[in-house]
Amino acid sequence: MKTECTSRISFLNPRGLTRFALCTAGLVMAFAPMRSAVARDSADGELSQLAPTQVPGRWIVTGDLNVPHGGQTATLLQNGKVLVAGGDSTGVGAELYDPATGMWTPTGSMVTARGSWKTTTLLQNGKVLVAGGQNGPLPLASAELYDPATGLWTPTGSMRVARNTHTATLLLNGQVLVAGGDAISGTSTELYNPATGKWTTTGSISVVRSFATTTLLVNGQVLIAGGFNSVLPLITELYDPATGVWTITGSLTAGRSGHTATLLSDGRVLVAGGLGASGNLASAELYDPATGVWTTTSSMTTSHSQHTATLLPSKQVLVAGGISNDGHHQTDKAEVYDPTTESWTATASFKPGRFAHTATLLFNGQVLVAGGANFRLGALTRAQLYKLAP
Repeated sequence: MKTECTSRISFLNPRGLTRFALCTAGLVMAFAPMRSAVARDSADGELSQLAPTQVPGRWIVTGDLNVPHGGQTATLLQNGKVLVAGGDSTGVGAELYDPATGMWTPTGSMVTARGSWKTTTLLQNGKVLVAGGQNGPLPLASAELYDPATGLWTPTGSMRVARNTHTATLLLNGQVLVAGGDAISGTSTELYNPATGKWTTTGSISVVRSFATTTLLVNGQVLIAGGFNSVLPLITELYDPATGVWTITGSLTAGRSGHTATLLSDGRVLVAGGLGASGNLASAELYDPATGVWTTTSSMTTSHSQHTATLLPSKQVLVAGGISNDGHHQTDKAEVYDPTTESWTATASFKPGRFAHTATLLFNGQVLVAGGANFRLGALTRAQLYKLAP
């Protein structure tokens, strides 16, 4: 049974993010028996129980965003500040976080409203490329550049294909690879050249993938995994910038979308959570580039989709928030994965619970979590810092 909801929802209203969560819950219903579920309008809906054993970390209060942002992007700039773009009521708003002061300040607005399904990529020249997204019923082909020196956005070349729910990866050669998206963008992929401001078509992926992940591997190749169209594809693929060709590699053990993919310090890739055929997932798996094989690793302590995953300076991975249980409840749980033991351990939770938020590793080793959506509260202004205990 096919569900068509992801490319039809506008996020110009922040509360539309909750509609996305309900939409993804609808995808679950396409694969699983129908059941009744209503989002609780109380703090009880924010799951906050922790396992008896915890990783010693804590959340620290920091300045809140000036306006609510949900489904925004966050980019760590070369000066150490964090740029948050979109996901607000206008779809064009942007703010800067300064770790030195813990404060957010507005910066230049994007030229075009892009909803919440765009991508932002830090270029080697220090500028930020925003591409695609959605404004109204259709995806966008336009792109813009943010210059931290001026705080302004300016148009750059448009993509060959309009797309949203795609991925963007900075390659070692400085170009940006954009891949996937909804059915309108199909299997096409393309490259952005910052030197010319132009896009060129490159090799195609084998299947349409919306809400997939791409990961730059140590060898310079790019791994694309998961996502969905009318099904949840198990096959994963590798892009070789030297040839411009995608080749099929090992298959996931479980199909998933809205998951996270994290490059570990040993070169493997950790995929965790997401929305699977039977609901939100707690399972995780590892990809080994040396063998091209996926293997299961221990499951998280709770299910997460539309969450964040951040590689910490300790080489562990912090997973925070997301949608859990029946797809109608956000979680405030956070947990840490240890690649050495391949185990998950609960750490301090944060409030309010949220999904479609951002998490950014700062130069000081702390993780900035900002914005996102909450079924009861809508889009959020709250920002917090996670710090491992010394």
